[in-house]
Amino acid sequence: MEKRDYRIKVQEKLSKMNDQAYRERSLEIAQQLLQEPSIQKANIIAITLSNQPEVDTTFIIEELWKLNKYIAVPKCNPKDRSMQFYKINSFDETERAYKNILEPIPERTELVEKEQIDVMIVPGVVFDRHGYRIGFGGGYYDRYLVGFKGMRISLAFEEQLLNEIPRESHDLPVHILLTDKNRIICE
Repeated sequence: MEKRDYRIKVQEKLSKMNDQAYRERSLEIAQQLLQEPSIQKANIIAITLSNQPEVDTTFIIEELWKLNKYIAVPKCNPKDRSMQFYKINSFDETERAYKNILEPIPERTELVEKEQIDVMIVPGVVFDRHGYRIGFGGGYYDRYLVGFKGMRISLAFEEQLLNEIPRESHDLPVHILLTDKNRIICE
């Protein structure tokens, strides 16, 4: 099977989840993440502003702000498929942009360099138990993670987890994968 086929299969499974289960299961994953030692120690945490059926990150971001953590969110550049992260202090500093994703408004936010980020919450559609992921197909995170030295964590529903997925030489695994049922150390 190709990566695209895995993506379609998992997205079909996720589409069957009702709104209440989506909220409850997202909250379970969020509570696990907030207990992670690397999150508790971190100063700057990079995370996407999710769209359903991804694990909801809204509650996570709000809770991290309450803990006085800095939140950096990605701004995509479709021309060269690159990303930059910007510190946001409120959802008012974001707008719908690339692929209808909420992104920071650069003029109202502060650029964050890769070296400043302590923990990166890496999104994806499909994951395996070794920490490898199949993303949304743009390769943005694959490019950005080259040279990133901080902790890499992914959040997923159990339906997104497979024993093994296809890998390419440039793929980098995450260190920890949190699902609504498991905490998987991937190193």
